[in-house]
Amino acid sequence: MDKIIYAVGDVHGRDDLLRDLHEHICDYHQLMHAGRDAELIHVGDYVDGGAHSREVIDRLMSGVGDFQLTCLLGNHEAMLLECLATDNRQAWYTWLSNGGEETLASFGMSLRFGGYDPDELRACLGEERVAWLKSRPLYRTIEPYFFVHAGIAPGVPIDEQQPKDMLWIRSRFLDSEENHGYVVVHGHTPGDEPVIKANRICIDTGATSNGLLTAAVLDGNTAPVFLRAVGRPGKTG
Repeated sequence: MDKIIYAVGDVHGRDDLLRDLHEHICDYHQLMHAGRDAELIHVGDYVDGGAHSREVIDRLMSGVGDFQLTCLLGNHEAMLLECLATDNRQAWYTWLSNGGEETLASFGMSLRFGGYDPDELRACLGEERVAWLKSRPLYRTIEPYFFVHAGIAPGVPIDEQQPKDMLWIRSRFLDSEENHGYVVVHGHTPGDEPVIKANRICIDTGATSNGLLTAAVLDGNTAPVFLRAVGRPGKTG
């Protein structure tokens, strides 16, 4: 690897943690790797749960210093995008019951006096944010790492992986000890600490449940270093 990678776990509307972690990453890079190219990779789930999804999206859309920035699609962005395309009650209920209500509140949208209206949701988000959300890639490959939101289906070639698995998979991937051809760096399944195994690294440390947002510093050779922003657990931040 010619560059340093900073991979950030699930943010879930905690703009306070994201702001602090970005500052920490910038300071760390200047101290430890000044002059070396760097890429900042977010593994998805910017919205839902915390109170400041709008601010998180706007912060990411604005970029981070001189870093190359890659923001992958998470399953929570996928649920939001589905609601932008339909008034189906089940699709909306699934999103809202998984933290979507806090996202609506951050954009000033209320369901109190109306139904599930994708046009109103689009208007509240604004076309620039909608376009940004729609353009999020599912994965990023920088050997020896494969960055993705949830994981991959074991035994399936990378070019045959299904979006549903990359966004939602858990036990089949988490329990697998198979060599995937890459070290898969992912979020989606929160824990109290990062998980480091021979075939994967999980960097979701529960931004809302634990008040912890984590970044892995990766150079392809040495063991990962973890940077962390710490705040109060919960939705408000």
